[in-house]
Amino acid sequence: MATSLLLFLFFLPLVKPDSDPVQDFCVPDTGSSPVELTKLSSYPCKSPTNVTADDFVFSGILSPGNFSAETGFAGISVNPVQFPGLNTLGMSFARADFQPGGVNPPHYHPRATETALVLLGKVYSGFVDSTGRVHARVIEKGEVMVFPKGMVHFQLNVGKSMATIYGSFNGQNPGLIRLPVTVFGSGIRDAVLEKAFGLTEEELEKLKKRFEPKDLIVDD
Repeated sequence: MATSLLLFLFFLPLVKPDSDPVQDFCVPDTGSSPVELTKLSSYPCKSPTNVTADDFVFSGILSPGNFSAETGFAGISVNPVQFPGLNTLGMSFARADFQPGGVNPPHYHPRATETALVLLGKVYSGFVDSTGRVHARVIEKGEVMVFPKGMVHFQLNVGKSMATIYGSFNGQNPGLIRLPVTVFGSGIRDAVLEKAFGLTEEELEKLKKRFEPKDLIVDD
């Protein structure tokens, strides 16, 4: 019993949650200069007397983003760079729109879990767990699906009209790794991809041209 108690006390500091914020909020005072998300913490917080309700309202997802001609998908990501009121709150969000048949290709977020709420339409949605098992089904307006952190997931509009999803993340910098672009557009040596995927030289060249880094302009 004593040994078990000692082990519990030893490992307790390793599993404690993040510290609570020491203030209500921290709207960064960035001035008019461009800001990088990873450097946001270097800016001071606005004085609470200079913070207004406008700092906590964001109107940038009222309309869809730009649709990809290849995928029929448009995504708008929102983190503290676009919406400073989110800073230090441990969250971010996104709007995703799909034309009929539009797809959000397989991807994952290395630093956050996502919840996806369908605002409009019918979407085949799912993720693949670490055993290789797929968890997927069609979700409709008002339904929510969760994608655990680091799990590869995807979405496909299976309805006959537009679909819209609101995604929220439990981190202000969730990260985004799109599998097609990451694998075929990142410059991995051809021999690796040919052997890993059983591709011929010609097949690989087609995929590399399709998934050049320019496709990264579509986000979620």
